[in-house]
Amino acid sequence: MSEPGEPGPFRQRNFSLYFVGQVISNTGVWFQNLALQLVVLNATGSAQALSGITIAQFLPIFVLGLAAGRLVDRVAPRTVLLVTSLLSAVVTAALALVVTEDPNLWLIYGLVGVLGSVQAFERVAAQAIIFELVGPGGLSSAASISTIALAAARSVGPALAGLAFQGLGAALCILINAGAYLVVFGSRWMIRPAELHQRGRHDDGDPQRGRVPFQRGRDVNTLLVVNVVVSLLAMNFGLVLTSTVDLSYGGDASAVGAVHTLNAVGAVLGGILAARQRAVSVRAMVPATAVFGVVLALNAAAPTLVLFLWAAPLLGLGIGYYQGIVNAAAQESVDPRFIGRMMSWMTLGSYGMVPFGALLMGWLIDASSGRVSLAVAAASALACTVLVLVRTAPAERD
Repeated sequence: MSEPGEPGPFRQRNFSLYFVGQVISNTGVWFQNLALQLVVLNATGSAQALSGITIAQFLPIFVLGLAAGRLVDRVAPRTVLLVTSLLSAVVTAALALVVTEDPNLWLIYGLVGVLGSVQAFERVAAQAIIFELVGPGGLSSAASISTIALAAARSVGPALAGLAFQGLGAALCILINAGAYLVVFGSRWMIRPAELHQRGRHDDGDPQRGRVPFQRGRDVNTLLVVNVVVSLLAMNFGLVLTSTVDLSYGGDASAVGAVHTLNAVGAVLGGILAARQRAVSVRAMVPATAVFGVVLALNAAAPTLVLFLWAAPLLGLGIGYYQGIVNAAAQESVDPRFIGRMMSWMTLGSYGMVPFGALLMGWLIDASSGRVSLAVAAASALACTVLVLVRTAPAERD
């Protein structure tokens, strides 16, 4: 949380605009993602084919993520976000034109890949701007709160998207997302540059070399490893939850929307719990990964759709708490001048690994079931708990 006497993140106009824009953006993305997922599943009946959407969406982040970090440490994140909002609206509108009853999957994959290339810069800039919005005092809280925007969108987005898909069809669902990007552009345009906190220049260090080396210590390297492992094996919920409900339990679009919504309600609570911590170290990931692993195991054990729905909020709580802690720890672990660089490594891990995780989980689900993939995710999260416990020292007390 913020230090005494400092305004909380939501008392700062720029952060409030940013947060509202993120909620709108993430809600719109759910309309597109759910529509594409159901179109592909209805056309192919294959989780492997569905994984192609995820691969096309996130593989560009793996390729472009580090370049995005270097750019965001040189160009104002607000400027980057304005450009990516407009480009995303254009590409999304084009995607709506190619979604038909008999879709050309390769054309869809191609356009999703273009959108993913834009999002590589969008995601890094969206993390790097948080320091500029709130300054150093409110960074941990604001970084955790920013994850609530994703959870809040998931609390309403999937249910609304499921209804829209049944009533309006896939193309109009995707056009709704294009309109959301234009609204987000407006919210970002209203952020006042004069009120932003300066992170400093990336070359404010060694006057002879003109730069400061971006160095990573033991704790930071541990955080990056955990981020990769969890993202690879435990965070493909668009694929895993949708496939589990559709293929394992025989649920319809409304059931898919419901499980994502219930999951998101818990994630909002988890994000709030993470945001209550004043300062977050890498060591704080011990309880975060442990809780995440336990609730994943609980969901994997659910034998029926009804019980799976009952367990969904607990899984959401674990996701929200983990994401809030890992984002705050990453922001706090480096000099503000290199937040863009650090968040590009985090983005590379959290989103760049998604294509490989989707390919692996798609194969695993087709070979076994969604419940097995959730069990593998639980084991990976618990293994990361042990890793963080061994490699990090307890935080010193004042």
